Amino acid sequence: MISFKEKLHNTIKEKNSNLCVGIDIDRKYFDDNVTIEELKDYSFKVVASTRDVAAAYKPNLAFFEEWGSKGFLWLEELVKEIGDSHIIIADAKRGDIGNTAKHYANAFFKYLNCDAITVNPYMGQEAIEPFCSDENKGVYVLCRTSNTSASYIQDTIFDKVVSLSESMNQYENIGLVVGATDTEKMKEVRKTNNLPFLIPGIGAQGGSLKDVIEINNNHAESTLINVSRSIIFAGNHDSDSIHNAAQDLCNEMRLHFER
Repeated sequence: MISFKEKLHNTIKEKNSNLCVGIDIDRKYFDDNVTIEELKDYSFKVVASTRDVAAAYKPNLAFFEEWGSKGFLWLEELVKEIGDSHIIIADAKRGDIGNTAKHYANAFFKYLNCDAITVNPYMGQEAIEPFCSDENKGVYVLCRTSNTSASYIQDTIFDKVVSLSESMNQYENIGLVVGATDTEKMKEVRKTNNLPFLIPGIGAQGGSLKDVIEINNNHAESTLINVSRSIIFAGNHDSDSIHNAAQDLCNEMRLHFER
């Protein structure tokens, strides 16, 4: 089994893509009486429609967990449907004391076989450690997120998050979640380190793809740019619209990233 770092670099290179498709299958975009089976079929359609242009997929756990045990089964099936050909990032944002975090790591890495997970670092080193102890698995630590109220807390501690992440990066399998909606803050974070970035906030949230690429141009081999709604709910929600939206974004990334 190759390390997470190797799989990340190899997948981006082989796919010639930095696109991560966020699987946020929000029921509000469907009829009120939509069933979980219909949502599952839709998520499979998203994967089938983007498989040739995406490097990674990021299922957001909230949209599965709201369906209870059936939602978890849906997530299991989706991970199997994606398979080993792409990076799978569980967008779980877990963050708890060491022993509890270890069981979260077992759930997502050993049971679901995801490649990486998003983690909240607020409880410190022990909240991250169980997720980065296996070089074959990755962890993306929330650093500077794309939501509007993030600055209230994060502006004063993001440097500590970077420092902690670098100090724990023995297996080179730790990255940072840095949102695209505030490129000045992204520049600050990028100047301090060479860690892989997972970048949300493009598309519906208003982040500039061109600006993001300019800031991260020297890190094309390890940067994943996540786009969710602009792809998965494109056009009339048909396969062609989904594929074309993903293709257009991927082409723009290829145009601006220097490889």
